[in-house]
Amino acid sequence: MWCYRGGSISTEPRINDRIRVPEVRLVGPSGEQVGIVPLAKALELAQEYDLDLVEVAASARPPVCKLMDYGKFKYESAMKAREARKNQAHTVIKEMKLRPKIDPHDYDTKKGHVVRFLKQGDKVKITIMFRGREQSRPELGFRLLQRLAADVEDLGFIESSPKQDGRNMIMVLGPHKKKTEAMAEAREAQAARKAERQGVAATDEEAPSEETAEAGATAEDADVTEAAADEANAEA
Repeated sequence: MWCYRGGSISTEPRINDRIRVPEVRLVGPSGEQVGIVPLAKALELAQEYDLDLVEVAASARPPVCKLMDYGKFKYESAMKAREARKNQAHTVIKEMKLRPKIDPHDYDTKKGHVVRFLKQGDKVKITIMFRGREQSRPELGFRLLQRLAADVEDLGFIESSPKQDGRNMIMVLGPHKKKTEAMAEAREAQAARKAERQGVAATDEEAPSEETAEAGATAEDADVTEAAADEANAEA
């Protein structure tokens, strides 16, 4: 009776002696089609080229195998996966809370945060919090949300219109710019700032300091004075 004892199932392809079929459809190192050959012949060619025989399509009949440097292939695949994860854009919803009678300074501060979030490619959930008698004046919150949406319309749009949710009124702003675009622009800006700092540092190293320049000028003046004295002695 068959019994499964657990353990992880390998997802890596079979290579070299782990391939157990009579013949394979062989692909050369440069992608050229060699054709169907006995497994022994394919292993012999792999040894001749100092490469690995890697099964790339196990479900085919016969299985497709390719001659390649498997260690290099695994490294490059890992680097590509890492880069893909690095550039992967995750949708993030930021939240900003306001009061219906917010003062101008606080409004500008809150708006600045919303602008920053939209520039980063994130969505922003705006919540107006009503308290006490403010709950009888929902139009105050509606006008405030409309004002904020108009102030940032060049960066975002109203994705979810203002709606009442208990004591709060909620609106969601979506960015015009995709998250991936915002991330790419941020990396470019960071690289530009780094290059600028390196350029300034190099300029500072090349430029003589004030003390060095002053010392040079003093030495030059001394040489001129000494030359004038020698000339006067010669005339005497």
